[in-house]
Amino acid sequence: MPESLNPRVAIAQLNLVVGDIDGNLKQIIAAAERAVAEGADVLLTTELALTSYPPEDLLLRPAFFHRCAAAVNRLLAASQAWPSLHIVLGLPTQSISDGSFAQRDSASDNRRYNSALLIRNGSIEGQYSKRDLPNYTVFDEKRYFSSKDQALVFEVKGTKFGVVICEDMWFPNAPAASKAAGAQVLLVLNASPYHVGKEERRFEEMRERIAETSLPMVYAHLVGGQDELVFDGASFVMNSAGQVTNQLAQFAVDFETVNFAKGQPLPGKCIPFKSMEGQVYDALVLGVRDYLGKNGFPSAVIGLSGGIDSALTLAIAVDALGADKVRTVMMPSPYTADISWIDARDMAERVGVRYDEISIKALFEQYLTTLSDEFKGLAPDTAEENIQARIRGTLLMALSNKFGSIVLTTGNKSEMATGYCTLYGDMAGGFAVIKDIAKTLVVKLCNYRNTISDVIPERIITRPPSAELRPDQKDQDSLPPYEVLDAIIEMYMEDNCTVEDVIAAGYDEATVRRVVRLIKINEYKRRQAPVGIRVTHRAFGRDWRYPITSRFTE
Repeated sequence: MPESLNPRVAIAQLNLVVGDIDGNLKQIIAAAERAVAEGADVLLTTELALTSYPPEDLLLRPAFFHRCAAAVNRLLAASQAWPSLHIVLGLPTQSISDGSFAQRDSASDNRRYNSALLIRNGSIEGQYSKRDLPNYTVFDEKRYFSSKDQALVFEVKGTKFGVVICEDMWFPNAPAASKAAGAQVLLVLNASPYHVGKEERRFEEMRERIAETSLPMVYAHLVGGQDELVFDGASFVMNSAGQVTNQLAQFAVDFETVNFAKGQPLPGKCIPFKSMEGQVYDALVLGVRDYLGKNGFPSAVIGLSGGIDSALTLAIAVDALGADKVRTVMMPSPYTADISWIDARDMAERVGVRYDEISIKALFEQYLTTLSDEFKGLAPDTAEENIQARIRGTLLMALSNKFGSIVLTTGNKSEMATGYCTLYGDMAGGFAVIKDIAKTLVVKLCNYRNTISDVIPERIITRPPSAELRPDQKDQDSLPPYEVLDAIIEMYMEDNCTVEDVIAAGYDEATVRRVVRLIKINEYKRRQAPVGIRVTHRAFGRDWRYPITSRFTE
């Protein structure tokens, strides 16, 4: 086949914004123009590219679909300038005769679909709607969409391309239907949130479908942060042997035009994955950058304690936003060790952020004086400890209100699991950066960040963790060693193991039952915690839905 007859497919790996239909359309049109400039015949966008993913209950608003219809009409008009370009556009559709883009199955049909339109030269030449709808972990598609069983196959320069959407490739039916309709190459639109190990799992599943169909595939994937979710990009291409021929950047906008010859993709750029720590760190940076940027926050403020959690949060914030958009505040109490403010000041200087010290000693004493009659004859306990945390939270929120900066909280997953955190204190803020990062992973991420540049003082990483809310306090005074605690949390909370399974793995029964009890009784705290970035396959948030009021125990 002459080279001029070999098709070229452009992958648009874009960072889109939920609900920004006009802005997303501009990005798609720019991608189409680039595809044409690079000689592409097909432009493949991502799942629900026009609205971005997941739009959640926006899909219940009629106005949302009217806006989508208007945007599609603008794209149809624009596409007349590129008569040979086939645009595969991801968007939601509705089976109503109001200018949206699906055929009604009956006169009263009003169902919604997760769809892809084939657009060329001012016309819609085909439509595909997702067959397999995920409804687990963070996914809730059966709440919004109906399933459809059909195939969309179109021919370009003698090669037949079949369209499928994300979850369709995790099951055999849709790819098989596409092949039965004549497809020689699969084009897959995707929006699949990142978690540790997700890239290997994707490859495994895609290779299974390729083994079943013997069809190569082009996998276009969304990139960017959306509330607690992060989409990692890393779009890729596999030939019919399951070999990766093209690999786009992870956690970054990217674009690639893939050449085909005799129905197979030709090798192109392949950007390797980073280590687990590198991927998680990049996910956190992207999540912070997009949460602030997409929601219009001009800057961030962090309570810097001299401890490892606030140090990691600061490093991530500076890498995401720039030092000029991050402010730190050290708020020493009567129990703050000298090394804490020394290390906090040292780190702030290393990353170049504004650093202020506001002592809470006088405020704390005033609280105790005010409550002296109520507390008379009672020994100091968590009440006095939590007062200190709440004073700090109040000061940070005051600075947030005055200057418009969002407070980035610094609590980790180990603390969230066990309730080792204070409502309206260290939990006060707008975005919980390391909410899904266990303490043992916090240490690994700090060490990883220091391999790039030495920004976190070594003593912050190596000193025993302490909340410093009473004299000589250490986390391990009231919690198991973090290596043990995090392993129990991973088995019980993330992997859904039984208590007996965890004990059988070699962990002390009393410790296991204590940790499980702490997880259960602190659900009310987690419900009031800020939204935070998800990086594991099960985080406290969208995919953890346990009742606060419950008498079930294991």
